Amino acid sequence: MTMQPPAMLELSGVHAVYGKKIRALKGVCLEVRAGEVVALIGNNGAGKTTIMKTVAGLLQPTLGVVRFQGRDLPGTAPDQIMRMGLSLVPEGRRIFPRLTVMENLEMGAYSRREQDLSREYDHVFHLFPVLGKRRSQFGGTLSGGEQQMLAMGRALMAAPKLLMLDEPSMGLAPVVVDKIFEIIELINKEGVTVFLVEQNAKRALRASKRAYVLETGEIVAAADSAVLLKDAAVQKAYLGLH
Repeated sequence: MTMQPPAMLELSGVHAVYGKKIRALKGVCLEVRAGEVVALIGNNGAGKTTIMKTVAGLLQPTLGVVRFQGRDLPGTAPDQIMRMGLSLVPEGRRIFPRLTVMENLEMGAYSRREQDLSREYDHVFHLFPVLGKRRSQFGGTLSGGEQQMLAMGRALMAAPKLLMLDEPSMGLAPVVVDKIFEIIELINKEGVTVFLVEQNAKRALRASKRAYVLETGEIVAAADSAVLLKDAAVQKAYLGLH
């Protein structure tokens, strides 16, 4: 019997509310095991970004448990969660447009300022050579694809154990999307666990080992990604196949 790797991230019965009335998450249960790429797919408004924000400490659950490497996260400050080894690349990239590429990368490592970061800079510039060429350029002058690379590089500067990516392909040309997913695969092969939220369901399922389907704040399916790719309901709802 093959032993499963331990769960790095666990959500159990998680509920979350926006404002006083909008129930964004309704009892979400999922796990991401060490070394995996796990995808979360669903339509706009399903609650995918809400899950990411809840894990990262930007939104507190009203019920349920969020656990990272055996430690309960609710009530833990976002910067402390990052120090624990969890980095989020947010939807829309959210780089600092008036800071240079180097300054953006420095912001990703602000919790490690007393350490020698030369290895991390070398790693980022190896993954994203264009950033090395643009290191003195302001973030706001980069193309959309370059900004996505910068957002990913900034997250990697924290040397994460788990990298969470929220819609990394949004608004990018197909050739850039191909490059982003190549880098996601490479990052995972280097030992970083990846939790991927992606509206491009076909790419997400092809890039991941396992996946969850989220509808209106609830997990409605969970299986190996290869199984979900062949599932008729998933094909019809998310892959444009009938």
